Amino acid sequence: MERRTFLRASALSAGVMATGAPIASASQSPLRVQVLVYEGAEELDFVAPFDVLSMAGHMSDRIRTSLVSTGRPTTITASKGMRIDVPRGWSPQDADVLVVPGGGFANQPASGLARLLADKAFMRRLAEVKAVMVGVCTGVMALSAAGFTRGRPATTHAGAKADLAAQGATVINARVVDDGNLVTCGGITSGLDAAIWLVERYLGVQLANRIETVMEYERRGTVWRNT
Repeated sequence: MERRTFLRASALSAGVMATGAPIASASQSPLRVQVLVYEGAEELDFVAPFDVLSMAGHMSDRIRTSLVSTGRPTTITASKGMRIDVPRGWSPQDADVLVVPGGGFANQPASGLARLLADKAFMRRLAEVKAVMVGVCTGVMALSAAGFTRGRPATTHAGAKADLAAQGATVINARVVDDGNLVTCGGITSGLDAAIWLVERYLGVQLANRIETVMEYERRGTVWRNT
């Protein structure tokens, strides 16, 4: 049995839904995804989802993905020194899905995440977003600080799970946790799995499988979905 098939069969046998029906069609407006970047963000946390979702856009006319900053168009320096020109400031009203990457840990004062959490104006705006929120790695802690995870199932990087639980989330030990309008995933590379899951959830399993084939990547772990 192929590993991908085995993982899905295991998820189903555990009572976890590992597939999702597409909700968009060619006759509908494209799904609008914004991937947030900020000073000190972890490169792979945002590059991996952006790459997957942009590839889905190239293969289908049903999704449009853009990088956005926390404010106005700018150039940011990510955690490992990568410099990124960000052509747009975020506009939550123009997004169906907002992806928030991590950037170290909140208890590290110089980390990107700590600086993001210290931006009170941004955090107030974040708390008001009505889009589907997707937290990658410790980006989930930004969503937690904005009040999205309290009393809800979620996951994050292994090193932040205790903090997430202390802030009121029900921590689920899964690679990706889908609670409807809140999708969270574990550490760093799990952004690949979360993004491919979003493709499957919104655009269908066939497109998700095509992306896995082109990227030569097979999803790890399971998707826990609240049904």
